[in-house]
Amino acid sequence: MRPRLALIEDDLDFALMCRSYLERQGFIVTWVMDARAGRSVLRDGAVDLAVLDLGLPDGSGLELLRALRSASRLPVIVVSGRGEEADRVAGLEIGADDYLVKPFSQRELVARIRAVLRRSQPPDEPEVLLVGVLRVDMGARQASAAGVLLTLRPKEYALLETLARSPGRVLSAELLLHQVWGASWRQPATVTEHVYRLRGKLARLPSPAPRITTVRGYGYRLDP
Repeated sequence: MRPRLALIEDDLDFALMCRSYLERQGFIVTWVMDARAGRSVLRDGAVDLAVLDLGLPDGSGLELLRALRSASRLPVIVVSGRGEEADRVAGLEIGADDYLVKPFSQRELVARIRAVLRRSQPPDEPEVLLVGVLRVDMGARQASAAGVLLTLRPKEYALLETLARSPGRVLSAELLLHQVWGASWRQPATVTEHVYRLRGKLARLPSPAPRITTVRGYGYRLDP
């Protein structure tokens, strides 16, 4: 799975440059331009790291970081034009994992992101996800239940794995589209179609099999 980043940055030119470079380096990037949208993206979850500017039009990035740290250990790299020692210390003390002062090279940003992700990754991430009787083998890219193997197309498997990583949690269709198909794919009906196919295959598994629940107006979740 490609690392998923939230880029919270209001400088249009800088953000477009960052997003383009990060996506070329293999990251999935969700870009928002203010603190309110940033809270929404971080609350929805399913991101591996946030790149957070301090100077946002509707509030301080430090306040957003403080609110995030009260509930989450999501890795955060602060990017800012504020290079004074007091600003750097404040960001790090509130809970930033790293602090980059603008201007900086895109190569350095990628190197910092990868270093923070390495530090934050659990040492023994499980190769197998278990959701009720469903077994998702990420190494083999296969799913089964009670010894019955699911025959899945690559995108169906990727969709199931994404849902199985957050069982019981609602993931929006937009988020699933972004994570499974990538930033350039803009057809939300694709998610609906693949969910429909995946439901049919899960329904043929021995009972009780997990099911994909539609939460109207929000998205989908995998229930054991």
